[in-house]
Amino acid sequence: MDKNSPFLIDATEQPLGKLAVKVAILLQGKNDPNFLPNRPEGKEVFVSNVEKVKITGRKMEQKIYYHHSGYLGSMKETTLAVLLEKNPQEVLRKAVWGMLPKNKLRKVRINRLKFK
Repeated sequence: MDKNSPFLIDATEQPLGKLAVKVAILLQGKNDPNFLPNRPEGKEVFVSNVEKVKITGRKMEQKIYYHHSGYLGSMKETTLAVLLEKNPQEVLRKAVWGMLPKNKLRKVRINRLKFK
């Protein structure tokens, strides 16, 4: 494999959490033998067929995503089923976002996540 070639992942029938772990490790560059935690190294990760990801258990009804704009009374909630139907890429992006280290490199790394 070429050093600068991106990773291609097919999300068909893969559990959401396990897929997010794989993507987070690749975005951080932890699979590289020259990994340094303070360097924004890693490659672009292209994920295809995100709408076919497998959701286990009762998460479709029970998992709730919250969003608040900062104004009083503006708390919005969305279930996983609604968000998966509306924007399946956002479901994976939020899962990977939560698995990346909470530091200045987080935004740089999440920007290397692309969808086909």
